[in-house]
Amino acid sequence: MTPGRRPAESARACVSCSRRSWLLAELSGPLDYQCRDRGRLLDLLELSDGDLLRAVAGRRRQELSSACARFDVRDVSPAQGVEAVCRHDPSYPPALNDPGGPRMLNVAGGLDRLRALTDTPTVAIIGSRRATDYGMEMAKSLARGLAASGVTVAGGLSDGIAVAALAGALEVDGRTITVVHGGLDVACPVGRRSLYRRVGQSGCALSELPCGCGPRRWTHAGGERIIARLAELTVVVEALDSPGELAGARIAQALGRTVAAVPGRVTSRASGGTHALLMNGAHLVRGPVDALELLYGPQAPAAAGLATAQDELEPRLRDVLDRVGAGDDTPGKLTRAGEDAGGALLALSELELLGLLARGDGGRYVPRHSAA
Repeated sequence: MTPGRRPAESARACVSCSRRSWLLAELSGPLDYQCRDRGRLLDLLELSDGDLLRAVAGRRRQELSSACARFDVRDVSPAQGVEAVCRHDPSYPPALNDPGGPRMLNVAGGLDRLRALTDTPTVAIIGSRRATDYGMEMAKSLARGLAASGVTVAGGLSDGIAVAALAGALEVDGRTITVVHGGLDVACPVGRRSLYRRVGQSGCALSELPCGCGPRRWTHAGGERIIARLAELTVVVEALDSPGELAGARIAQALGRTVAAVPGRVTSRASGGTHALLMNGAHLVRGPVDALELLYGPQAPAAAGLATAQDELEPRLRDVLDRVGAGDDTPGKLTRAGEDAGGALLALSELELLGLLARGDGGRYVPRHSAA
């Protein structure tokens, strides 16, 4: 069968591209080793099957070459509820159809839904796996506003910031896309299964590895390249100034995509990466409105749901909200700043009920919306 023809099964992935997915699973051990050099790993993923075998298969080269020649697409049939699609099918996302993108995807959520999600503007919200409470709330708030405005929110299931963003988008029943680091039927982390199921109800989960394949280390970088290609805009909410945590932003920059960052506390090491991006030309994003303007220009549509109760707050509540944002984020700090203890507790409770504050680590309060 020629590479562009579909097999007889309902899967919409040709034999050649299905074989590639199988081969990546077989070569996951050597590819995991290449994670030490992300640039080389991404270069390897662009190679043809034969060149990839020569580069990393080692002693298994002859064995895998023979297996490739005997490959039968029925050996990697998707699990129930999962559809396969390759770049030779018209429904494949155009943004992924370049030499560095995956040749095929397994999709949970439906190909029609994937097409609808990728036909609308997509924003990737990424960042640190060990995010602070500030970063998590900023990611949720940003995703809520964008999703409520009809934007698709994309992120992984392993990064703390991306997980918070997906959860925020789902709070308003928004559109979401996530990438799983292994087979869709087995690779979702235990602690993320509830979120994964919620994504599947209104969004899509993607993987370039066949069903039945466990999570692999190399797919973290592989997933970043997928998300960066799908998104017109990549926003880093919080990240260390390290190659690993800024990898997604660097991939997006190399692709010519728009990259933005959310400023954080200048004293926080967790914001070192976002500040480095801003110093090197990344766009500043303080909230959904800034992101929408980057997507649509000055005539950006209003960010739905952002006209919150904070616009009509009583002066006493506005004052406490401003103080929390400035760092007086516990009842003790507010009291030392001159606020009556009973009044401070009452104001904090009211602001929390209004959805303008959330409880953070150590009894601290975190604003749920940007002051912008």
